[in-house]
Amino acid sequence: MFVSELHVAQINKKHMKRIQNHRKLLGVDENVDLKELKSIYRNLMKECHPDKFHDDHEEKTAAEEKSKKVIAAYHFLVSIAPETLESTQDEYNETITNASIMDYEYKSEILRIVFSDGNEYEYYGVPKAIYVKLVNAETPARFARRHIYNEYIYRSTSKQVAAV
Repeated sequence: MFVSELHVAQINKKHMKRIQNHRKLLGVDENVDLKELKSIYRNLMKECHPDKFHDDHEEKTAAEEKSKKVIAAYHFLVSIAPETLESTQDEYNETITNASIMDYEYKSEILRIVFSDGNEYEYYGVPKAIYVKLVNAETPARFARRHIYNEYIYRSTSKQVAAV
């Protein structure tokens, strides 16, 4: 299952809609497991791969656009899957405990944090008020540990996460 009950409570409507749009594009529901998702993804990529359309430039361009969307949806769903989060929990805990914040960026309730160990994470549904408090905090890392890291759904953006 892609979004646990805990995660559902943490995601606002805007981000839940994003998840639902990705699922719809791939033709999956919330109960799909990572192995099945990978199979569906591969089959979709076979159908819409731009190399299938050598002779028709318009179809090739449309296929390129669709394949970009399919790839993005797949990587997003894999990155927020409970199985993925569980398998990367130790690395995540190591980063948020020992690495310092090097940079952060906020846009449309998505907070991206870059850490000194090279990891990057996006946090979804972060209210602007929380971001403002982070910016104004005497120690942003301490504030983030208390109010962000374990409060919002997150995904690693420092590397592509592949399904099993």
